[in-house]
Amino acid sequence: MNATSTSELMNTLGSQAKAASALMAKAGAATKVKALRELARLLRASVEPLQVENAKDLERARAAGLAEPMVDRLKLTPKVLETCAEGCEQLAAMADIIGEISGMKQMPSGIRVGQMRVPIGVFGMIYESRPNVTIEAASLSIKSGNACILRGGSEAIDSNRALAALVQQALVTAGLPADAVQLVPTTDRAAVGQLITMPQYVDVIIPRGGKGLIERISAEAKVPVIKHLDGNCHTYVDDPCDIAMAVKVADNAKTQKYSPCNATESLLVARGVAAEFLPKIGAVYAAKGVEMRGCPEALAILAGVPGARTQAATEQDWCAEYLAPIVSVKLVDGVDEAIAHINRFSSHHTDAILTTDHMHAQRFLREVDSASVMVNASTRFADGFEYGLGAEIGISTDKFHARGPVGVEGLTSLKYVVLGEGEVRG
Repeated sequence: MNATSTSELMNTLGSQAKAASALMAKAGAATKVKALRELARLLRASVEPLQVENAKDLERARAAGLAEPMVDRLKLTPKVLETCAEGCEQLAAMADIIGEISGMKQMPSGIRVGQMRVPIGVFGMIYESRPNVTIEAASLSIKSGNACILRGGSEAIDSNRALAALVQQALVTAGLPADAVQLVPTTDRAAVGQLITMPQYVDVIIPRGGKGLIERISAEAKVPVIKHLDGNCHTYVDDPCDIAMAVKVADNAKTQKYSPCNATESLLVARGVAAEFLPKIGAVYAAKGVEMRGCPEALAILAGVPGARTQAATEQDWCAEYLAPIVSVKLVDGVDEAIAHINRFSSHHTDAILTTDHMHAQRFLREVDSASVMVNASTRFADGFEYGLGAEIGISTDKFHARGPVGVEGLTSLKYVVLGEGEVRG
């Protein structure tokens, strides 16, 4: 596709999305619920045809030499599709927050002032590999009363087209505009550059993918971006703590799954509990093949652990996102040093303290500058579904607007509403 036709295509998608967003914003809760339930029904009824389209993507990916774990992420198995359908039903069952008025206060002048929750308008989503994100983004867009333009990865183009067609079918059945959810039909990379520079149509961009993609979009966008670049999450084992619980949580936070952005990458241990805690967690990590990159004190203690894979940590390790069976380990004096270390090296995604000291827990919650801060829980819980958001469109480490897992509320804004009975300003 040449530059002119790509530009025309994106402008058309943008103007259609803008028009659809006005209709979505005034759609009633029951109408949006009908669309979501119809989408769930269509997903269950279309497993076989969806797998036919998905097979084209899988065949192309294998022919291109894509690594098998990446091919695996492309698969639309019956289980994946059932999860998508259940996600639509969960969103349908949630209360509709659009139009809610909160904080209504009577002013001395006689007016009443509050805030109403409203849709953002149009969001653009750019994502890689997993085609199920098409359904997650579409269903959240419907529930939040927005319109969206979706740009999936070229490796999943056939699957994404088939899924987007079902979404549009569900929208029309519910009496909503088909253009409320549009998929960019081309794999031309120029379409991404166009999408992120159309503030006249697009209100926010949400990139979901590797650091390179997100950095490029953040640098080039002329539209606000909801993003996170890294997931360097910390678990701090405090003195005092319940050692058995700390071992269980530190194990889960690192090893339950290595690739997500909410997996713990750095383990901080208070010196007062290191001699007891480190050999125990070291044995667990050794058994699972996790390499431990430690400070000199940590390495000295871990040297006694049979089968432990260790090496000296460098300064770079304190800010590394491994996404692999590797963890950095550092001993600290206590909660003050732990907080200072986290605020310096963390990516401000998710950080946890394991402690039995209430005051230490409260200080950690107040002073650690991250989107999610936890006490006595695995960092792996930093997820929209686990937070009860129904679904998430991504995680934000930004401080403006949305922060942490972004669900329906993160796709909305607030406007002030003022109710009067003829008051005038004196």
